[in-house]
Amino acid sequence: MNRLDRITVHSDICLGQPTVRGIRITVGFILKMVNQGYSVEEIRGWYPMLDREDILQALDYARTHPCEA
Repeated sequence: MNRLDRITVHSDICLGQPTVRGIRITVGFILKMVNQGYSVEEIRGWYPMLDREDILQALDYARTHPCEA
């Protein structure tokens, strides 16, 4: 399995920002929530369509692609 297989970039979704599985939740949005101190489980509580792995991959993506997140 590709380590970042849940992160997608499509020019017609969220202005081409990296999103999680194309569901209009951006990597940047998840990163902001984590930076504000919210846990993975808290984020999942507010956005139940996200899996734990979705959030972890978003964080990995931000770490490996800092200018794109």
